[in-house]
Amino acid sequence: MSEKVNLAEKLATFTEHWAPRTVTEFNGHDVMVVKVQGPFVWHKHDDTDDFFLVLAGEIDIEMPDRTITLGPGEVFVVPQGVEHRPVAKEEAQIMIIEPTGTPNTGDAATAAKRRRV
Repeated sequence: MSEKVNLAEKLATFTEHWAPRTVTEFNGHDVMVVKVQGPFVWHKHDDTDDFFLVLAGEIDIEMPDRTITLGPGEVFVVPQGVEHRPVAKEEAQIMIIEPTGTPNTGDAATAAKRRRV
């Protein structure tokens, strides 16, 4: 990456929920921004952790044994293999970082197509 990235500008380029957009890459990972609202699907990642940073709004990370609520500036990492479901009661904006090619649903057949902004 040779230019700075303004996350607010990138988020302003789309309106879809649960459709991650890659803003840059580093060390084999995609850095993505996502607008979220409502519940996502229950899923897990067998080979990688799942990183969430809330930029705006609030999300719950539901897991079988507990729920973690995150607000702006808060980070949570779901360990690999742990079933989870992000839920946003109102629209929220998050950053996620994943190894390039990781399906966001944990299943390549149902994963959102990777798009770059």
